[in-house]
Amino acid sequence: MHFCDTIWEEVAPLRRAILDHPFLNALAGGTLEPESFRHYIVQDSLYLAEYARVLALAAARAPSAAGRVEFSDGAKVAVQVEEALHQAFFAQFGVTAEMAHGSEPTPACLGYTSYLSALAATRSYEELIAGILPCFWVYWEVGCHVKPRAVSPNPYAAWVDTYAAPSFGEATRRVRALVDEAAAAATPATRAGMATAFRNATRFEWMFWDSAWHRAGWPI
Repeated sequence: MHFCDTIWEEVAPLRRAILDHPFLNALAGGTLEPESFRHYIVQDSLYLAEYARVLALAAARAPSAAGRVEFSDGAKVAVQVEEALHQAFFAQFGVTAEMAHGSEPTPACLGYTSYLSALAATRSYEELIAGILPCFWVYWEVGCHVKPRAVSPNPYAAWVDTYAAPSFGEATRRVRALVDEAAAAATPATRAGMATAFRNATRFEWMFWDSAWHRAGWPI
């Protein structure tokens, strides 16, 4: 099996925990409290700003033209999503520019972005892109899982449509291909590091949803 197929099956219990999370169940049912979604979109805007930087670093480190194009395009899209989708939701859910700019990352958000930045700064290119992949792949699975279950009308329909879009699925497929290509040429030790990076990033994905559900901040 390819690296991505193997690690995807390994984290299946974690993926199920994400799909079964009450945040996503309430989002699909249109019953998610607006305050929980406000918490999520503000934190997601902070996350995407850092994720775009990590993607740009992956592009700079990529050994192939395909990798440089894919990750530089991904960085651009992350910025565009932050500007377009979040600004629309900011207006819809009453988040002012002052509120957004005055917010600080929660432990889940800071932990996730700091982990990805550490991969970019101190680990191999292969580990870095393995850590980048869950943000694509988990969101694609979530979008495809939620869309057929979502009630209509749904105040969160635009969010669901973004991550269930075929174009997002195709971007996910391309990043998976780059990760599999890197893994195929990697040493066993590097492949093990890639698995750790993928696993940890997927854990952070669950933590991000859970933090929004509980509207968590710093405990002290």
